Amino acid sequence: MKKSLLRIFSNYHVKGSKYYIDTQKKYELIRTFIFFFIPISLFIAGYVTTKTKVNLLTIVAVVGVLPACKSLVGAIMFLKHRSLSKEYADKIDAVNHELPELYDMVFTTYDKTHVVSHMVIVGNTVCGFSEDKNFKEKDFNTHIQNVLKTDGFKNVTVKVFTDIKKYTERLEQLKSLESDEGVNVLGMMDTFRSVAL
Repeated sequence: MKKSLLRIFSNYHVKGSKYYIDTQKKYELIRTFIFFFIPISLFIAGYVTTKTKVNLLTIVAVVGVLPACKSLVGAIMFLKHRSLSKEYADKIDAVNHELPELYDMVFTTYDKTHVVSHMVIVGNTVCGFSEDKNFKEKDFNTHIQNVLKTDGFKNVTVKVFTDIKKYTERLEQLKSLESDEGVNVLGMMDTFRSVAL
């Protein structure tokens, strides 16, 4: 129960887990409802007690609508996307048990939204899979390389597949690679979580 309440206000501890987007949608909607309920309640309370809209609670209610609107935008973003399908998740699970992984990473730029359904990190190699057949890999690479460089990760190779067979074959190859001890994989995963939806 405590984790569910926490998830309404902070999703960081579950971001990147399997079926994250699909399960987070309800929490986003609940938070948005709460955030709108509070200023509306304050406005009504102020009007009922003073019989006029011109009162201090109206000002507090108007200011309270700002976080509610921000929450609404977040909820809409989650409703626009879906988690990695079970069919593909099962295929990935069949080959990946040990590589550090993230699911349902939605990265937004000024012009485009890039959905990477699954990604793994091995040393300085980031390998991902997107169900979006029109995935713009060049645009994504430019964006994500800038993000990684800002956080001090240089010379990182990023490849995103849209073909599940090629992706699972690449996962098999990556499992045989030696992990570079000098690379902060957990730090890189934190970077991805911090910039994803």
